Amino acid sequence: MPETPATAIVIGGGWAGLSAAVELARCGVKVSLFEAARQLGGRARCVRFGDDRVDNGQHIMVGAYHSMLALLETLDVDTASAFLRTPLDLDVRGLTRPALRLRARNLPAPLHLALAVAAATGLSPPSRLRLTRFCLRIIRNQITLDHDISAQSLLLSERQDPRLTQALWGPLCLAALNTPIGEASAEIFLKVLGRTFRGDATNADLLIPRSDLGSLLPEPAMDFIERHGGSVILNHRIEGLNFQDDRCVGVRWREGDAAADRIILAVNPVMCRRLLASHPALAQIAAGLATLRHDPITTVYLRYPDAVTLGSNALFGLQDGLGQWFFERRLSGHPTIIAAVISGRGQHLRYSNAQLAIQVEAELRQLHPGWPAAIEHLVIREKRATFAAVTGINGIRPVCRTPVSGLWLAGDFTATELPATLEGAVQSGLDAARQALEPS
Repeated sequence: MPETPATAIVIGGGWAGLSAAVELARCGVKVSLFEAARQLGGRARCVRFGDDRVDNGQHIMVGAYHSMLALLETLDVDTASAFLRTPLDLDVRGLTRPALRLRARNLPAPLHLALAVAAATGLSPPSRLRLTRFCLRIIRNQITLDHDISAQSLLLSERQDPRLTQALWGPLCLAALNTPIGEASAEIFLKVLGRTFRGDATNADLLIPRSDLGSLLPEPAMDFIERHGGSVILNHRIEGLNFQDDRCVGVRWREGDAAADRIILAVNPVMCRRLLASHPALAQIAAGLATLRHDPITTVYLRYPDAVTLGSNALFGLQDGLGQWFFERRLSGHPTIIAAVISGRGQHLRYSNAQLAIQVEAELRQLHPGWPAAIEHLVIREKRATFAAVTGINGIRPVCRTPVSGLWLAGDFTATELPATLEGAVQSGLDAARQALEPS
């Protein structure tokens, strides 16, 4: 008799769940993906801003996002067309402080970074020398930690002076980890820096999506899953897992249930904890997830008249403003929209949306005197945007494989060693799928 095809259920239609479902479908497994919302994408979904479709938060990728790029190639997405790829260009300005500019050259590694540091503006010769030494130690993988410490303590031990920390490392850490440098895990920060600056020079390239993120991954992924015999079921919230002894055999929702050989749970940590709590063997994982802190990311979209532009450099940081990173979305097909990103916690959480937009607009006008007023604004607050990548967090992040047979976890909060990024989400989904495909 013919062998019964393997089946799998993926719970969650964010980038982790989509990655897992695509990998399973690619390997011939019949996949059913359940998503509670009416659209795919999770925390990287699309929203309406007037007649435009923008992302629920501004995302910038780098060339070191190898898992994401490989997944897009599986989906036949032309990454050369999907992204504007440029050498690393860190333009960090100040309202009251001197600016810093560090631009990588289109050269082989490590010359691309060495010349960028040598030509950096806004640094004294001693600061430039300290930065060079630190970057070389990262490139040569010479920094080891006996135990996790804060990123700030790491920088102090590497003799990075206050100017470097204030203008460069602090903004980079907050942008990459969504955690202030005094609390952030040095292990995770070093992992990000190592992946970006070590190896091929293109790892440090900036990848700017030319379209919204929904067009980049969720839509091609859904098409791929369905073309390979799977199904994507939206607006279905899974309310529980079905167990037989120490094996997960299916899921249930309000109107019914479904069985499968493999279950991958790719939901946020809060929902993951709720679904795991019903089985004693999963209690320890659930307890660990309960200790994760979640931090917000706020994005302010401002629409301006057509003539307004940031000029040749459409991405810059701000050291001493409420807005932290500014991005002109003309590169993503929205020439009249400027996005301001505010990572983590702070006074901005006490502002109304209108107050926040006014403050961010005022900072832009201070940098660009003579600009007209914004026509309209949209403020998006992701209250649980990421887990807080604090010191010691890697010790409590769960691995993909659970003690219950037939059940795996995916999500950027799992033990990828990366912060809560799209790359981390994709890597976790691929890891979970590949482990689920291993012979039992």
